[in-house]
Amino acid sequence: MTHPARGSQTKHGCIIMASGTSTRFGANKLIAELGGMPLIQHVLRATDGLYTRHVVVTRHPDVARLCDKLGVEAVLHDEPLRNDTVRLGMEKMADCDTVTFVQGDQPLVSANSLAALLRGAESHPDCIWRASFRGTPGAPVLFPAWTFNELRSLPPGKGGGVVAKAHKERVRTIEVSSKWELFDVDTPDDLRILQEHLASEIE
Repeated sequence: MTHPARGSQTKHGCIIMASGTSTRFGANKLIAELGGMPLIQHVLRATDGLYTRHVVVTRHPDVARLCDKLGVEAVLHDEPLRNDTVRLGMEKMADCDTVTFVQGDQPLVSANSLAALLRGAESHPDCIWRASFRGTPGAPVLFPAWTFNELRSLPPGKGGGVVAKAHKERVRTIEVSSKWELFDVDTPDDLRILQEHLASEIE
């Protein structure tokens, strides 16, 4: 894996968004098994070791217990809206120069792509950096410090995408290696598709 620049003084933060209600899935999708481990554990593996501060924001006690077992800080809450999740995560990002938002339901996001976002931020620190596949931007998204006040005061129900859209002239992208990195699990069918994809890679 290629890490961001060694010896960098930049402090990178990471917020894993894990507060969805999984309505379409019918159960807590984040602990559904994929490839022998809970869905969110794949994301925790990809983000491990890359960030100065690293937190999972979740409404699910079972996710918080898993994070505790794995030594990852978790914020357990019962706030209703997406902007609440962002705000609670930002409260843990003191002194960070960047914050990367990673979705807990994108289990195949790669450490290499996350590191590429960090390298982009270090070379162009005034830009917002997004992962993209074939020209279509998605998540994860990295925000520099000048956006932090906006992230802390998002409109009700909104996420960081509002900030990226408001400053689209300052958005840059890195291309991920596969569409599967940006594939998020919303339904049992989505999980089955990912299971079949992983099985085909093993064959």
